[in-house]
Amino acid sequence: MDVIVENLTKSFENQKAVDSISFQAKRGEILGFLGPNGAGKTTTMKIMAGLLTPDFGNITFGDYSIGKQTGKIKNIIGYLPERNPLYNEMNVIDFLFFISKLHNIPKYKITSRVLDMIRLCGLDNDKHKQIGELSKGFRQRVGIAQALIHDPEVVILDEPTTGLDPNQIFGIRKIIKEIGEEKTVILSSHILSEIETTCDQVMIMSNGKIVANGTTSELRRKSDAEYCLKVGIKGGETSDIHKALDNLPGVLHIEIIHKQNFELQCKPDIEIEKSIFSLCQDNNWYISELTPVQTRLEDIFRKVTQNG
Repeated sequence: MDVIVENLTKSFENQKAVDSISFQAKRGEILGFLGPNGAGKTTTMKIMAGLLTPDFGNITFGDYSIGKQTGKIKNIIGYLPERNPLYNEMNVIDFLFFISKLHNIPKYKITSRVLDMIRLCGLDNDKHKQIGELSKGFRQRVGIAQALIHDPEVVILDEPTTGLDPNQIFGIRKIIKEIGEEKTVILSSHILSEIETTCDQVMIMSNGKIVANGTTSELRRKSDAEYCLKVGIKGGETSDIHKALDNLPGVLHIEIIHKQNFELQCKPDIEIEKSIFSLCQDNNWYISELTPVQTRLEDIFRKVTQNG
């Protein structure tokens, strides 16, 4: 099910938490919200989950509009808030049976749904344990299981890996990718690597606005006002090579990485590689490395949120 957000706006005490944002999330795709604290990610997700009413704008889930069919929409959404809503005194399987009844899942389906979620979320060895005894990683698994128990078409996960160790993050990421093959998944994170490795589409928010969106490769292309290149040249003095590279047309900045290895920032519309080849030929130097440096998502994030 596709989700379309149009001109969504929400203010608290005259402060805009979400400022007229529009975007689309598609079925079978994982959309990642990325942004610093206070960017508006959680507010947007709460509105999508039907927990907050927007001041302006609309969200459609397939044929349903959040302004007119909120009740129906809540039945097709699975939501995991940042603070996982669990009952620590219940054991895992009893909790999932309880959540199933809250969602009015038919009695004959409940057992199979609960067992499916226990399998999907890797909870089989812990299903009879009290939730309060579980590690944070396994409590997150239980949280995801409760969000999926009613087989929603859209899954909204707010900071699902916060506070987890690398092994726990890997486990949660695997679950998210599996459900993302069939459902529309929207998740938020302030962990850059998490968004980059998990999401098909990335949306960067700052001060309630969308400041960048697209695939990670699209974001790199949009942000590349400069072209970065690693260059290794041997056969001459480092100072002579440095000076000669710095004098090439279009070179904006040069940095010595190690001995005769350099990193060049250049204008994107010049054939810098051709100039480097000619330079080495003229001076009887030889090239040991010539590698483009891919812009990191971290650099893009810093660039588009630096005024936030």
